[in-house]
Amino acid sequence: MLSRVAENIYWLARYVERAENTARLINVNTNLMLDLPKFARPGWEPIVEILGADNGGEGLPEDADERSVLHYLISDTNNPASILSSLLMARENGRTIRDIIPREAWEKVNDLYLVAKQDAGKGISKRGRYDYLGSVISGAQTLTGVLAGTMLHDDGYSFLRMGRNLERADMTTRIIDVRTADLLEEMHEDLTPFENIQWMSVLKSLTGYQMYRRTIQVRIQRPEVLRFLFQEKRFPRAFYHTVCEVEECLTSLPHNKEPLAKLRPLQDKVLKADPAKLRQEQLHKFIDKLQLGLAGVHNVIGKTYFLHS
Repeated sequence: MLSRVAENIYWLARYVERAENTARLINVNTNLMLDLPKFARPGWEPIVEILGADNGGEGLPEDADERSVLHYLISDTNNPASILSSLLMARENGRTIRDIIPREAWEKVNDLYLVAKQDAGKGISKRGRYDYLGSVISGAQTLTGVLAGTMLHDDGYSFLRMGRNLERADMTTRIIDVRTADLLEEMHEDLTPFENIQWMSVLKSLTGYQMYRRTIQVRIQRPEVLRFLFQEKRFPRAFYHTVCEVEECLTSLPHNKEPLAKLRPLQDKVLKADPAKLRQEQLHKFIDKLQLGLAGVHNVIGKTYFLHS
């Protein structure tokens, strides 16, 4: 497979996954703001931080109101982390390989971007936000299903799966890091009853609430949530599951010695750890190491399979 085609497929998957994750984060945070009392509401800063969209404060004024933040996260194409920017890049990558991917998939990519652009104003308003974000999420999931059901499961599909799962792994670590540290950073002593809501929002940000309840079958607790999101191999957005998916893809590809050598220590690290016993600062350092490991895997995949990297 041509390296250019492989790279376009890889990034198509990453950008679609990124748009879906961003839409879900905004949706969950909107609901969280309604569930918590005013003095406990986290605002939008944690979401901007999770998405790496703060740009050192240059992209968004510190005193920005909710509408400005939502424009920035949804439709501001000057913000590379916005939903519209992600879908635009997915569309561009899809366009360059439209002769490679199934026609139905290209049409879904194109339609998803055009509808998201046309209706972006609805996402910024409170009245239309839920429906708009839901359409982005369902559109991304439909595209994932179309690709799985119509694309040859060859090397190209392996690059698609790798891109999607590396993006998921990155988002899982970001959400855990920021939400557990900063969501209710300055906790008022009366906030204890709302801790359950905080952990529910962490799970819902990763579509994990129902599967957690089914798997763990106990009330939501910090140690169990962390073990579930880091180590539950059966849950698609758990960190360990995502890196196992990447390993499976790499195993099917040629020239995989160096990428696998970079990936497997990361698998061992997360599986052998007990994240539930880590205090917040230790958890932050642990997540930093995982994120550095993901960056290393991404870089070596680029070096091995994409010519310009």
